[in-house]
Parts: sequence; structure tokens; C-alpha cells
Amino acid sequence: MTPVALVTGARGGIGRALLPRLCAQGFAVAAVGRAAEPLHTLGADACIAADTTTPEGAAAAIEQCRAQLGAVPTHLAHCVGSTLIAPLHRTKAEQYREVLRVNLDSAFFVLQAWADALREAARPGAAVLVSSVVARIGVANHEAIAAAKGGVEALARSAAATYSTLGLRVNVVAPGMTDTPMTAGLLKVAAMREAAGRQYPLGGVQTADQVADVIAWLLSDAAARVTGQVIAVDGGFTQVRPLVK
Repeated sequence: MTPVALVTGARGGIGRALLPRLCAQGFAVAAVGRAAEPLHTLGADACIAADTTTPEGAAAAIEQCRAQLGAVPTHLAHCVGSTLIAPLHRTKAEQYREVLRVNLDSAFFVLQAWADALREAARPGAAVLVSSVVARIGVANHEAIAAAKGGVEALARSAAATYSTLGLRVNVVAPGMTDTPMTAGLLKVAAMREAAGRQYPLGGVQTADQVADVIAWLLSDAAARVTGQVIAVDGGFTQVRPLVK
């Protein structure tokens, strides 16, 4: 039986880059977004419209995947996310709650629905959630998104422990600044792109493809002994002090 992978946030930069990699690995891939029609150009085997920030929407995404591809998705890449650059004193309550809804609620509900489905089917699997370097190291003016992504990392570690006996692996990637539609506004000015790149020991701004490569590896059998880990894909930002010239 062809293994099935579910990619949420499939229209985003990282999700879009991941789809062909999973197809090349032999997965039947279901792409999930808020609307199905824009997904049809991505080359996925199934296109699913679902609001994964709600438990009902997350469960519907899993069920539609089963209905369209004939099997529960044993592999999951949850790429839904947003960001907010604002200090605490300028963050409104509704902004904070929206950041939690999109980033943490969606991760919780999707992982919950996926684990439930595989527990019922008695099948092993692998999931990857997406965090951010701002949950790994203090970055000014990122309090709301840092809190949300910190929750995603804690969620993954606990779920990895809970479901390890069932053969479910749960890991996280924590990208640094990545060239995607979400960051296009910040990177469209050459001076801003250059300044951003100087923050990273390896230099420059990474591509969505570079993050997708790590997610694809974590979902593959090559990472069969990796679970409960947060892997920073960040050019050394969180662990290496750059050489000052």
C-alpha cells in the first residue's frame, strides 16, 4: 500500500516546497488549505479544504484524506503558521489570541486528530510541526509568536513521549528567517535582506527548499530513530556566535 502524507498549510512557502519532495519519496500526498481550489496547481494527489485551527476542521482534514486517498495519513507535516512582530506593550489581546489560534491551536488539534486516527488503525507514523528560532532564543518584539511556538515545541515533546509505544514519531523544525511569501514584505528591499542575512553565522537568508529538505528527512525512514527533537534550521543563529569582522 502506498503510504499517505498530509501537508497542512500547503500553499505556504515551506508546505509548497515540501510537496514534491514527499511525492518523490513515494507518498500519496494530500494538500490542506483553507480553500481547495488554489491547491489544485500544487501537484498533490488530493486537495482538501479545512480550517485546522478548530478540532472539527482538523478531524475533517484527516477524514477527507482517508476518503480521497483510501488510507489514514501515516505521515504529517503541519506547516500552518503566522507571525507577529510587536512588543508586549503594543500587542492587543485579539492579536495575541489570533497568533495562538493559528500557530498553537492548529498544531494541537491536527496532531490530536492524526494521533487518534493512527491509534485506532494501529499503525505507526511520523509527524513534523513547525516552530521558529524565536522560541529557541530571545528575539526582541516577538513575545506573542515566541509564546505560541514555544507551546508547539512543548506539545511535540510530550506527544512524542505519549505515543512512542505506538510507533509514532513527533519532531519539530525551527526555521530562522526564510524566504517565503510570509516574509516577502520584510525581504523585498535589498538593504533589509542584506541586514537580515548578516544576523546568521552562515550568512544570507535561507530558502523554503532548505527547510523542506529537513522536514522530508524527518518524515523518512532515514530518521527512524529520531523523535521528540527540535531541529533548528537557522544557519547557526541560535547556537553559533558569528565571527565579528
